Amino acid sequence: MTSLRDAIENRISHLTGRTLGGVDYTQPKGDPGLFGPETMAWRVHGDFTSMMCGGVSALLLQMLHPLALAGVWDHSNFRRDMIGRLRRTSQFIAVTTFGSRDDAERILERVRRVHDSVSGHAADGTPYAANDPDLLVWVHVAEMSRFLASHRRYRDPGLSLEDQDRYFAETARVAEALGARHVPKSRAAIDDYLERQRRYLVCDARTRDVIDVLLHALPPSPVIRPVGALFMRAGIDLLPPWAATLLSLEMSTLERRAVRSGIRTIAPVVRWAVRNGSYRRAMERMQAREQAQD
Repeated sequence: MTSLRDAIENRISHLTGRTLGGVDYTQPKGDPGLFGPETMAWRVHGDFTSMMCGGVSALLLQMLHPLALAGVWDHSNFRRDMIGRLRRTSQFIAVTTFGSRDDAERILERVRRVHDSVSGHAADGTPYAANDPDLLVWVHVAEMSRFLASHRRYRDPGLSLEDQDRYFAETARVAEALGARHVPKSRAAIDDYLERQRRYLVCDARTRDVIDVLLHALPPSPVIRPVGALFMRAGIDLLPPWAATLLSLEMSTLERRAVRSGIRTIAPVVRWAVRNGSYRRAMERMQAREQAQD
């Protein structure tokens, strides 16, 4: 059973930022990082299955903004390395959530430097810059709203509105650290923001090209590939209905049921297998402090 568990975990880890290395989540002992184990950020981001589904959905939603899309189109090698992009995004979320304060600050500074060099013009000539505060809000809200939607569907359907508001208030600090301003910090504010943004969203040939690459960016392992495909379908299912319609990715009721059933079937296996992820290693770091206090 141990070898089976290791085999599943090793193959799944290739979908995450864990393979990029460079961060020891177990050190320094007792450092809570930007959040800490009592926070909603740890609670929501600590479930691998729902985060993978939510992450796919976030990328799909983000690409509807023409300026976010332009940055990806002009400044990334998404066609050759979409899995790599997913891993880097995964690592950023993991480090800012579960890493020590120094590691979190270090990756935030690295992303700020990268953003400084990402600028240009969208297809219609509108200038864009990755460090634009308004664009940073869009990217952040698309991510956090889909992470929470996935958590509520696959981990905690009864999550209270108070805890949902806590999650958005906590995670706003990461967007603000990158330069975002006026970040919505409650469920109601997030819903209002997304509704206001709809008028600016577009699905054109470029959008479809990026989305097609994303949805076909499956892991090479034939064992994990069906799981990756299921995550992709679950990500589509988590989109707001209006976003799925705009992307022409509507799903039938039967397909939605099949996808949700599939995720709920594999989730316990994935949770059993993934025992060395960033959340569990960060808990080891914090347990050292708790033991010292006892």
